[in-house]
Amino acid sequence: MQDKAGPHVAGVSVKKCGTTSSSVGDPVTPSRGEFGDPVYKEIALANGHINRMDRDELRLKLAELKLDTRGVKDVLRKRLKSHCKKQKLLVAAAEGGVTDTYYDFICVVDFEATCEESNPPGFLHEIIEFPIVLVNTRTAHIVDTFQEYVKPELNPKLSDFCTQLTGITQEMVDQADTFGNVLRRVVTWLQERELGTKYRYALLTDGSWDMSKFLNMQCKISRIKHPKFAKKWINIRKSYGNFYKVPRTQTKLSSMLEKLGLQYEGRPHCGLDDSRNIARIATRMLQDGCQLRVNEHLHAGEVRNVPSSAPVEVSPPPHNPRSRD
Repeated sequence: MQDKAGPHVAGVSVKKCGTTSSSVGDPVTPSRGEFGDPVYKEIALANGHINRMDRDELRLKLAELKLDTRGVKDVLRKRLKSHCKKQKLLVAAAEGGVTDTYYDFICVVDFEATCEESNPPGFLHEIIEFPIVLVNTRTAHIVDTFQEYVKPELNPKLSDFCTQLTGITQEMVDQADTFGNVLRRVVTWLQERELGTKYRYALLTDGSWDMSKFLNMQCKISRIKHPKFAKKWINIRKSYGNFYKVPRTQTKLSSMLEKLGLQYEGRPHCGLDDSRNIARIATRMLQDGCQLRVNEHLHAGEVRNVPSSAPVEVSPPPHNPRSRD
């Protein structure tokens, strides 16, 4: 769901991808390292040199290293710094020094929900598309996807506005399953990929709305408890703003793509396409050296920040939803 400033809308039909999840090694518990390690002095010296480079010099150096040369100057500078840091840390890790791996996989989720042209007060948005894009953090590649449409129960008829805006038809949701059953298949999909058991993982969203509003509201409508594995997530807007040092006003999906020299691929307001584009931003950030980590969680129905000084949080093993009754 693109550029959320509040509740948005549903997606159009996109066929499910059948890519098989790639294998990675056993999960590694991250070692944060001490900043007194000599490698950090080397990194600081390299950063000072990079800070003095102009845009043409940055692009030339990135080209020499066969790295992406797209993006504004601040992005190019961050990319080169992160590459140098990563290389030095890899050497240090090989020698028994520091490393900085948090998760094996990241699940990008971007729900689509029912809407009206002018949503009346108290309008209950129901999830009608549940997409997941799986990112292997070691390779920084998309390795698998999941997508199902969901039948709304409170307001089963889609508005003309929703249909015209997104292309999703009444027939699509009429033929879909209820949210509770779709969520069970999501859990099975995650379990089949051994997420939370063999592999460390976290959810990632474009803002706070998906987990704190849409999923929270949908679970109440469906009379099931909010799943524990979806109570903490990476808000990529916060991660992007902090990593590239840009204001929050420049962290909408379209702005993030533009700053990275990327263009939106697919159909806007399709949940799976939105998720793929968010995943493209996440993979670029991983390639640029960003340590994506959980930065928000749900507590008593409210969004709370997870400070960077807190221990790294991972999503727990997924389990089938429990009834509220």
